[in-house]
Amino acid sequence: MSAPETSSPEHTAVPEYRRVFGPAILVLSGMQLLMVLDGTVAALALPRIRDALQLSESSANWIISSYVLAFGGLMLLGGRLGDTFGRKRMFIIGVGAFTVTSLLCGIAWDETSLIVGRALQGASAAIAAPTAMALVATTFAPGKPRSQAFAIYAAMTGIGSVAGLILGGVLTEVSWRLVFLINVPIGVLVAIGAIAVLRESQGERLALDVPGAVLATLGCTLLVLAVNEGPGGWARPIVVGSFVLGGLALIAFIFVERRASNPILPFVLFGNRNRVAALVAIFFASMIMMCMAVFISLYLQGILKYTPIQSGMAVVPFAFGLGVAAAIASKLSLMVQPRWLVLFGGAIILAGCLYASSIATGAPDYFPSIGLPVIVIGFGVGFAVIPLTLSVVAGVGPLEIGPLTALAQVAQNLGGAIGLVAVGAAVTSRALSEGGTTGPVEDMNPSELAAQASGYGLAFACCAGIAVLAAVVVLFMRFTPEEVAEGQAAQEAANASLDVDESGHH
Repeated sequence: MSAPETSSPEHTAVPEYRRVFGPAILVLSGMQLLMVLDGTVAALALPRIRDALQLSESSANWIISSYVLAFGGLMLLGGRLGDTFGRKRMFIIGVGAFTVTSLLCGIAWDETSLIVGRALQGASAAIAAPTAMALVATTFAPGKPRSQAFAIYAAMTGIGSVAGLILGGVLTEVSWRLVFLINVPIGVLVAIGAIAVLRESQGERLALDVPGAVLATLGCTLLVLAVNEGPGGWARPIVVGSFVLGGLALIAFIFVERRASNPILPFVLFGNRNRVAALVAIFFASMIMMCMAVFISLYLQGILKYTPIQSGMAVVPFAFGLGVAAAIASKLSLMVQPRWLVLFGGAIILAGCLYASSIATGAPDYFPSIGLPVIVIGFGVGFAVIPLTLSVVAGVGPLEIGPLTALAQVAQNLGGAIGLVAVGAAVTSRALSEGGTTGPVEDMNPSELAAQASGYGLAFACCAGIAVLAAVVVLFMRFTPEEVAEGQAAQEAANASLDVDESGHH
């Protein structure tokens, strides 16, 4: 690192950011809010997008999966780009690209243009998200200001989830295109703000593992494609070919990572069996969360004929249940082994999903038939996910916090994408086997709608099955409350130590 990039001007300017509430935190948390909003409103708008573009169930899944696969697959590389070329510079590039690709999604003219736009949007987010997190750490002074900044940044996830359900419903009611176009003016403001108020910071320059990132993303995408296309015939060339090529890409990825000087996925991180169990459980938990978000929206709007606003408001209790459970679980994790909390949350999810699957073929009233399981499942998710997140960094030192946190985010994104497509394939197969069709829901006759409702019922049952799988994995996770506390202390130490990077001694 050269002296001009890391000398005293950057370090001596830090005290002016001892005040957290100001333009800098608005810019950084604004981008986080934007990305969370985008994920929520896209799921909510999916039924309208599917009908407007005449998409099949499998094609509609790609609107979500293409974004999440690109985001999850390229996120580790995106963080390295910020370290190498400057975090502020790459943040601005990421925000700018996210804004442009949001415009492309908003004006999409067919299935291909929208899916490509969503994939490019995910790749843009993979640059903006990790660099934003790093900038929070390097922009604010260590201690209380930095802790407050991280708290505000993290709060945007919860706020964005609830706001997305409400705002997304309103925008979708007017036009599904607005859920993407609304990103454009916000993205422009965030980019201008970043140029004006953020200062540059840079990490250690390391070799970029571009082949590893490309092979991992390609391999996962091809496997998802194979599963997505399977219901149309598992022996078709596109299915078999995608399975084979995807497997070969992932095998090549393993070879590349073992030989890379700075692999995006250091295998040493998998040396702890407990931590591997936590990451696998996060993968399964993310499957449940993504499937519930998408298929509840499709069920409410397609089968029960809710408007997008009604659908969004109907799911708001999920976020409240999750928030209450998260607050309780984070405290209990310091007193009880995390696996017992995860198992308790999983049992709640299992019960809620089984109940939801049992009523899907009827015409239930919102309360208690729908509203109660929504809030119950949200509570179960909060009780399960928070201990898992804490377990990923349990018992580690400050230097391992960053890679493990990033790895958990990758598991979360890839789990969501793979789960959505796998469960979506089961939904399509069930609907077709009962006389359904892959056409738009608005064109279905009563018998076809009943078949589709049966498919959505299977989706909720699949979520129950995934909860059981996660529970089995969690049994192998033996972290203690003391190790969780140690990980939290390491997290605080890692945040505090990042001020060294600002003074050029990293």
